[in-house]
Amino acid sequence: MEESSTGAIVPAVKAEAKPLSDVPQRETSQALANEAVDAGFLEMDRELMCPICMQMIKDAFLTACGHSFCYMCIITHLRNKNDCPCCGRHLTNRQLFPNFLLDKLLKKASARQISKSKSPLEQFRHALQQGCEVSVKEVDTLMSLLAEKKRRIEQEEAERNMQILLDFLHCLKKQKVDELNEIQADLQYIKEDISAVERHRMDSVCARDRYTAKLRMLGDDSTAKYWPSSVDKSSGGLSLGSHSSLGSLAAGSFQNKVDGKSQRSSHGPQRKDALSGFDSQHISQSGLAVMRKKKIHAQFSDLQECYLQKRRQFAKHSHRQDERDTNFISKEGYNEGLSDFQSVLSTFTRYSRLRVIAELRNGDPLHSANIVSSIEFDHDDELFATAGVSRCIKVFDFCSVVNEPADVHCPVVEMSTLSKLSCLSWNKFTKNQIASSDYEGIVTVWDVTARQSVMEYEEHEKRAWSVDFSRTEPSMLVSGSDDCKVKVWCTKQEGSVLNIDMKANICCVKYNPGSSYYVAVGSADHHIHYYDLRNISQPLHVFGGHRKAVSYVKFISTNELASASTDSTLQLWDVKESLPIRTFRGHTNEKNFVGLTVNSEYLACGSEMNEVFVYHKEISKPATQHKFGSPELEDPDDDLGSYFISAVCWKSDSPTLLAANSQGTIKVLVLAA
Repeated sequence: MEESSTGAIVPAVKAEAKPLSDVPQRETSQALANEAVDAGFLEMDRELMCPICMQMIKDAFLTACGHSFCYMCIITHLRNKNDCPCCGRHLTNRQLFPNFLLDKLLKKASARQISKSKSPLEQFRHALQQGCEVSVKEVDTLMSLLAEKKRRIEQEEAERNMQILLDFLHCLKKQKVDELNEIQADLQYIKEDISAVERHRMDSVCARDRYTAKLRMLGDDSTAKYWPSSVDKSSGGLSLGSHSSLGSLAAGSFQNKVDGKSQRSSHGPQRKDALSGFDSQHISQSGLAVMRKKKIHAQFSDLQECYLQKRRQFAKHSHRQDERDTNFISKEGYNEGLSDFQSVLSTFTRYSRLRVIAELRNGDPLHSANIVSSIEFDHDDELFATAGVSRCIKVFDFCSVVNEPADVHCPVVEMSTLSKLSCLSWNKFTKNQIASSDYEGIVTVWDVTARQSVMEYEEHEKRAWSVDFSRTEPSMLVSGSDDCKVKVWCTKQEGSVLNIDMKANICCVKYNPGSSYYVAVGSADHHIHYYDLRNISQPLHVFGGHRKAVSYVKFISTNELASASTDSTLQLWDVKESLPIRTFRGHTNEKNFVGLTVNSEYLACGSEMNEVFVYHKEISKPATQHKFGSPELEDPDDDLGSYFISAVCWKSDSPTLLAANSQGTIKVLVLAA
């Protein structure tokens, strides 16, 4: 009670602005009475609690010693003990009596608690339901108040709805204005580029016409130089004035006409052949133009996005440069953004298919498993090596494979291993050095010339999936394994020089081509971890976007990284800005390693449908694809769908591509129109 009275005093101390004499005496006394009643009931509520369950007593029973309990509480207690829970006196069931007075007080207290928790509207409804008498006048007053309240609520609701609608319309207007401004800016870019292209086209036509006129003038000069000598001879003949000379001249003229006619007739077929060749060439060029237009229309949305992206980037870049850089014009007469897009458009539409120029059977008849896990060119693109589950590294001469037709091409070097191989990597500085990783976790460095291993690293505890030589430091290589470890090795040392512990299996590793410090790691946790080897406590950035394990990572440039995953997508990333660039879809890859290779313009990967897919790095859909032919199966029950592309490799920046499948067939493919 003391705390309650103290708490009630505090607000009175703060309310000094209004004198006590100004407060109506009746309201003050009523408020004090209500507080006293509330305080009394609060104290009473404490006394009405059951000493056993510490809740409001339900179905009160009184003991012979004068204590009250819930009936169920005291009965349950007496089943275990025969004493009073409050005073400890002996007590039996026969000494329990109903407490009717307490029950009545409890009902009143409960009703008061319910009324206190009810809203005024519920209390009013309850009073009407209990038969509270109200006069007609009071009902009319209440009805008018309720009608006014309803009108006010409806008005407020309408205002809120109108405000929501207004906010939506303002937001929509802002969005559409932004879109309109963007479209107007894009339209202005397009108009400027159309003018630039037309101007450049007119310049090209004028230059071609000038060149043609110059050639015609040179031809006319040579004809004029030859024609006067013939005229002089004719005039000399005429000056003789004899009939014999005239006859000879006439005969000579007739003979010249006959010779000329025969000469024209003899050259007729040659001219016809030349014209027919020109027509066929024209038809061929026309067909290529139609094909390229069809390809543009088929990928129009992606090309449009590519054009606008490059054009907007150039516009932003030009605003940050000085006037000299802003007015930069490329050698074609275009701005930088349009020039970049023209390069993309020409390279994307240049090729429409993959043509097979050579094929070799790398499978071993003695082994049923012939999956080629890895295929790599050396740094001169003269040799390429293959490795797989057949426990053998084979090195082939590329020119021999392409130029010498043979059913079975023999490797120039063959090195046997004790375990199945998962990956190969040529040393980019030493032509005769190649590294391999195998299913036992062993990383081996081989001397191709000596045909033997020169270093073996056995620190991995499980299968090693990937190995890669540094492009800037010839003695350094990195590997990744199912033991969740990335290890960095030096060919001059017998053990690893660096170890990175990760939480998931490592599927692939790759050095950045511009530095031996940066390494990209593809993991089974669906992410790519980009490390600076000078500080391995945490990665520089973790790229997330794949939905399954990352099976391959390859650098297109020092800033562009491509990745492949068993979620049937390729992804392109900017490692400098730590941003995703593009997602490529079209191939099928859900469980196998199907290969990934990149050059400056194109990405190529395999598919579990036994197809090779080629993507342009600026377009998210395939540029072309090639399906391996049906293999010759000895077992007719063998499933054709079980074969898949297992490895691919570009020949530097050329349009030539090596592709191998799970049956051991290797094809040399070239992009063609």
